[in-house]
Formats: sequence, structure tokens, C-alpha cells
Amino acid sequence: MNETRRAVLERVADGPVSGPALADALDVSRAAVWKHVEALRDAGFGIESAGAGYVLDSIPEYGGPAVEYGCEAPFEVEYHDSIASTNDRARELAASGASDVVVLADEQTGGRGRLERAWSSPPGGVWLSVVCRPDLAPARATVVTMAMSAAACAAARETGVDAAIKWPNDLLVPDDDYARGGRKLAGILTEMEGEAGRVSWVIPGLGLNANVSSDALPDDATSLLAERGEPVERRVLVQRILERFDALRGDPEATREAWRAHAATLDTRVRVTLPEETVVGEAVDVTDAGALVVDTGSEDRVVHAGDCEHLRPV
Repeated sequence: MNETRRAVLERVADGPVSGPALADALDVSRAAVWKHVEALRDAGFGIESAGAGYVLDSIPEYGGPAVEYGCEAPFEVEYHDSIASTNDRARELAASGASDVVVLADEQTGGRGRLERAWSSPPGGVWLSVVCRPDLAPARATVVTMAMSAAACAAARETGVDAAIKWPNDLLVPDDDYARGGRKLAGILTEMEGEAGRVSWVIPGLGLNANVSSDALPDDATSLLAERGEPVERRVLVQRILERFDALRGDPEATREAWRAHAATLDTRVRVTLPEETVVGEAVDVTDAGALVVDTGSEDRVVHAGDCEHLRPV
């Protein structure tokens, strides 16, 4: 949403305000005011023309302008009803120099997770990717993933769902299946590009099963709808995720503490499968670079990547 249109919306929300008063306040023509009002109406905002001027009557349920309105984080939101992959579109935007842009979709037709695994992304979920340009070394870019994990987990908990983080990149609702750690609620796929010693851009992509029915999900997955028994307000949910992510992404220590506070993997026996070996022990910590610290009984192993299973206590 451009700055003038945003300013029109803010003043209309405090309305009623007349077209001439808007034009004078924003130093634009009355015709420009009318065009911005019509564009906002086309985006789903209910703007009434009363005797005293324009007044905001309703906010759209979802979409880019709806998420931007009232969101206390500095992101521009590009919305798609359907897209192959929000991460792919975010990569295009990053290549063109964009920053702090969120690609948001109601549906993904080619969503993917880690290791190119398919990711079910039906309508009703929260499918988003954020173009970021942090001042980080490539080895520390994982802090962006941790920030998104912690932000999404906190926002899910705010809806009343007992979400938790499973290392390295999943959110789940815990149950008695120790191998999975619980029913999968969300996943995060982070991509980046950089030069020696410096990140050019990082894109954390979040796939969160929000208002998705159980029959549209894999057997080992769940959704906020399934857990709550009623839909969530996705506009507010996305705003809370973005606000928390923005607050954390520039503060690695706060990110680490927020991740720890929501982690299901810590203080749990785990089996982490690596390309050439398997590490078994108790997950005791996470480093500021997002690596898992596993106490094997004879040493602390720092594991940077791998498939993690939760094991029953011994």
C-alpha cells in the first residue's frame, strides 16, 4: 500500500473526513483522493460517504491491505489468492532489490519443505515468506529461522492452541507419538544468498495450518481449526506473527530465549540422523546460531542440521 493511500485510510478510520479536507491535509488533488478511496474499496475496505465525509465502516477479512492496516511492523504485503510458492516469488523480489516485503497467499499449489519435500498448502492456511536483508554472517542466518519459529509459535499459542517448536524448523501440537513429537502444525523453510562473510538476503517461509480442515491435511498434521474447533481471524494472526518476528529478528539473544521458551525438543531424548552417523542423547540447549546441543552421555555434540526424532525417556 503506498504511503498516500495508507494516509487516506488512517484519516478515514478517524473520520468522517471530507474529500477537500483530505486533499488539503495530504497535499493532493480531490481527484487523487477519490482514486485512493476507490482503490481501498476495491481492496475490500468498507468506506461510506456520509454527509460529513468519508468514514471507515469495515475491514476486509484477509489480504495485503487488510494485514498492513493496523500492523505495527514495517512490512509491505504482496497478496495472492493462489501462487505456486511464496518463497519462489520472494526470491524474485529479493533479486530485484526488495526488502521487508511479505509474500502472502491463501493457497500454494507448489509448496515445499526441507529437502524438497512436498508441503500441502490448501486454502485457509497462512502461507507467507519475508524478504529480509539482515546484517549477519551466513553461518548465523539461522537466527532468522529461529525468530520466525518463535514468533509463529507465540501467535499460535495466543489463539489457545498448545503449540511448541520441534528442532530444527517445525511447530507441532504435542501428543504421545515421541518420534514425531506431536502433530505437525507448521513448518519453516529458509533460503538465503550471500557473499563471503555477509548475507545478501534471507527468506524465511512459513507454512501454518490455520483454518484448514483435518480432511485436507496429511494424517500426521493438525491445524488451528482442528485444535480449536472454530476458525481463527487470519488477518490478526498474521499481524501478530509479523510484529513478533520484527521485534526478534534484530536481537539474537532475545530470539534464542524466545525459542527456548517454546521448544518441545529441549530436555527431551532425541535421535538426530546425519548423513554419516546418528547422534542419540538428551537435547540440552540451542546455540545462538540455531544448532542443537545434544548430551550423548560422554560428550556434548553440537548438531547443525539433521532429521530429529523425539524418543521416550529411559
